[in-house]
Amino acid sequence: QVQLVESGGGLVQPGGSLRLSCAASGSILTANAQGWYRQVPGKPRELVAIMSRGGGSNYAPFVKGRFTISRDNAKNTVYLQMNSLKPEDTAVYYCNVDYGKYMYWGQGTQVTVSS
Repeated sequence: QVQLVESGGGLVQPGGSLRLSCAASGSILTANAQGWYRQVPGKPRELVAIMSRGGGSNYAPFVKGRFTISRDNAKNTVYLQMNSLKPEDTAVYYCNVDYGKYMYWGQGTQVTVSS
């Protein structure tokens, strides 16, 4: 069992930046992938960014060029750097770590982009 704890969410003005962190209680080295998803009320959870074991990353079209996923294997932590934030980025952001046989989710962190 691996626990994921997200942090770094909050209220930011349009055009601002936030960095989300996801600390895992176990090693992420053996994971197939780490990802960030987001969800707004009444809509399904959607992929924001994903990083494979080999280090390759993919982004949803609506965040490409603005968000960057990264990780620190020594700290078992995954990050999401979010720049040029827009009001439509407002959502609860969830961290995900996929070990293949098992997949774990964090509890989510609220990001609100508003003036």
